[in-house]
Amino acid sequence: MLKMIDVYSGSPRSFATDPASDITMIKATQGTGYVNPFCNTDWDAAKNAGKLLGLYHYAGGGDAVKEADYFIDSIKNYVGQAVLALDWESNQNAAWGVNNWCRRFVDRVHELTGVWPLIYVSQSAIDQVANCADTCGLWVARYAYNQPLSWDYKGGNFSVAPWSTFTIHQFTGTDMDRNMVNTDREGWLRLAKGDGGATGASVPQSKPTPTQQSSQVHNTWKDELGDTWHAEDGTFTSNTQLHLRWGARPSASTIAVLPAGSKVKYDAWSRGSQFVYIRQPRGNGQFGYVAVRDAKTGEAYGKFE
Repeated sequence: MLKMIDVYSGSPRSFATDPASDITMIKATQGTGYVNPFCNTDWDAAKNAGKLLGLYHYAGGGDAVKEADYFIDSIKNYVGQAVLALDWESNQNAAWGVNNWCRRFVDRVHELTGVWPLIYVSQSAIDQVANCADTCGLWVARYAYNQPLSWDYKGGNFSVAPWSTFTIHQFTGTDMDRNMVNTDREGWLRLAKGDGGATGASVPQSKPTPTQQSSQVHNTWKDELGDTWHAEDGTFTSNTQLHLRWGARPSASTIAVLPAGSKVKYDAWSRGSQFVYIRQPRGNGQFGYVAVRDAKTGEAYGKFE
């Protein structure tokens, strides 16, 4: 088995060249408006250190095809050289719990590149990505024992069904995300190259470059959850305590609890079965959501400007 470290902008830059590891997996993008500013730095350092390489996209839960396009457009210079992966987690992911989101993403990546990305997911949430098991390898997070501050790996004796086995096991994240990779160097390079059969694949020309999120072309659109959104710029002032969430659902995780009198700038609204939500633009191409009106009674929880 090979040893792998995964890194993002907040990681110490030295992690990318850790002498104990064989592979460096680097966060490249998130959503449709964020490129890791240290992606190139870590890539160059790891490559110069002789590491095998990987690049991953953190799912924001917007339109899956647009996120796949954004990922590949940002890392097209590295396609064929790095194993690609999708990071599927609940935090900052508006589509968490939507079981067909990853399938749409990986299909689009394969269409563009001929490469099937790995799927990163906690072992407890494998059911959300199970429909990718026929084409994609599994990068599973499972801390099955006391997390060692070392490479003291004790194996992965747990179910990953419907996969027969994992490709990567992230077994500790206490001080460093350590992973054991269930292949050899040649196998990793084959995963990076994919099947080479995509008509959309092209010779890459540029390294990842931060770009601004593209503006919404249409005034009304449907998101990945099937909700209809209407573009509208405004400011909402609450008259009661409200929850700012990562998704337009009562079950979505909370970003913050807003006290009465809070002002929220928004760029769109949607009427659900229970509430009317507004969408607050946030950094890195992400959005927050606030329920501002009872959809059944019409009662507003503040005023609009």
